[in-house]
Amino acid sequence: MRIPTDLYGTSLALLTDLYQLTMAYGYWKLGLAEREAVFHLTFRKNPFGGGFAIAAGLEQAAHFLDGLAFSDDDVAYLATLTGNDGQPLFEPGFLQYLSALEFTLDIDGIPEGTAVFPHEPLLRVRGPLLQAQLVETALLNVINFQTLVASKAARVCAAAQGDGVLEFGLRRAQGIDGGLTASRAAYIGGCTGTSNVLAGRVFGIPVKGTHAHSWVMCFDEEADAFAAYADALPNNCVFLVDTYDTAQGVRHAVEVGRALRQRGHEMVGVRLDSGDLAALSKIARRILDEGGFPDAIVVASNDLDEHAISRLKKNGATIAVWGVGTKLSTCFDQPALGGVYKLAAIRDADGAWEDRVKLSEQDIKVSNPGIQQVRRFIEATSGGRPGAFHSDLVFDVRDTVNGGAVGLDLADGSREVTPPVGGTHEDLLVPVFRSGRLVYALPALHTIRDRARAQQARLPVGARVLSGPVRYPVGLERSLHARKARLIKAARKRTAHPEPLLALA
Repeated sequence: MRIPTDLYGTSLALLTDLYQLTMAYGYWKLGLAEREAVFHLTFRKNPFGGGFAIAAGLEQAAHFLDGLAFSDDDVAYLATLTGNDGQPLFEPGFLQYLSALEFTLDIDGIPEGTAVFPHEPLLRVRGPLLQAQLVETALLNVINFQTLVASKAARVCAAAQGDGVLEFGLRRAQGIDGGLTASRAAYIGGCTGTSNVLAGRVFGIPVKGTHAHSWVMCFDEEADAFAAYADALPNNCVFLVDTYDTAQGVRHAVEVGRALRQRGHEMVGVRLDSGDLAALSKIARRILDEGGFPDAIVVASNDLDEHAISRLKKNGATIAVWGVGTKLSTCFDQPALGGVYKLAAIRDADGAWEDRVKLSEQDIKVSNPGIQQVRRFIEATSGGRPGAFHSDLVFDVRDTVNGGAVGLDLADGSREVTPPVGGTHEDLLVPVFRSGRLVYALPALHTIRDRARAQQARLPVGARVLSGPVRYPVGLERSLHARKARLIKAARKRTAHPEPLLALA
């Protein structure tokens, strides 16, 4: 299901940075607008110090691109923009070009829920240079954020070790869309539900929640507050027990639970939102068990993340469901994925492909050339279970690459990445748009969530740990690696300066 358009307005063509439009104008002025080019959307480091990321956001990217066009109002606004001389920034002919523009891009993407790694293209965009440039900002906006949140959620759910995890972050999220898409991505990453009711309607995510401290504070006695809530919603009773005294709050919950049971309903459990959650959960568990409610659950919240949950589990917390808000929905410890969108090939005036590479003094920022695809090598099936993921290979689709292709490790070019003996492989980028038309059957959200869980299960154990993971091997196919080296050498020769850069400062 797509996000309601009335959240954003009727046109999203201006969801871009101005420099995309100024470059587009330059391409148009120079006659380069229709020159075919290839861009890739990648990220450079696994988020949160982990061993992998979970791709997300492709559906919203597809909705953005499907039928994308500049409206009359868009063009009228662009006509009001001026340069530093006070004159119009864009001439009328360019604005007319935008008004008539029909997007004809070919876009391939890695399906949502897939485990992905640095320098692998999550999207490959191919088509007219001007069009491919104009969609950069929006694609990065959508893919960066949802991939980041889905990856964080996967870590939180791994720490919970099979316990339920609820996403509670709407009130702390960065705006309406930040909250809405965070709920979606968190569900992909493994959360079992959300407090966000709009996300429930739009995406079909299970919604969960009972009451806050304010409900208890509206009554003179905590027990009266619980009883009143049970009268109003007897089928939704998880009582928040830490408004005054947590242990006494659990006892009040037990009293109300007994009365509820006599009416044919069952108390679901209690929620803790402050204090020493490990100690308090043990107290709550004992009181519930002794009171005749062994099936009632203990829910906990209070600035949780994967590290806090891991510590609580190690300390014997008897918590069955974790409510994770701020640190999940805002990705508190790393608020941006750092994804990039780089030109990798462009046709020359005669129609021949020319590879492109971006240089940097930092090796991690040097881009990869070519028209890229990602091949995942998979170990042989064992015991009837799908084979584990072994390694990945980035290669150029124009090259002849067999199933046993060898790559050089992107993080250490002296190491080879080779496929496993007796294994199989699959290519990850799949067609999403052809000539501007959506050709990809967008899967249901629960299917994406199932894929994310299955993908993580097939990763090497060392890549899944929360701290100090083993790096999953990703190689650049040997001939592409050699081509990249030649491009770097040629580019550095062209730009060589007789004096060191630092000496010029």
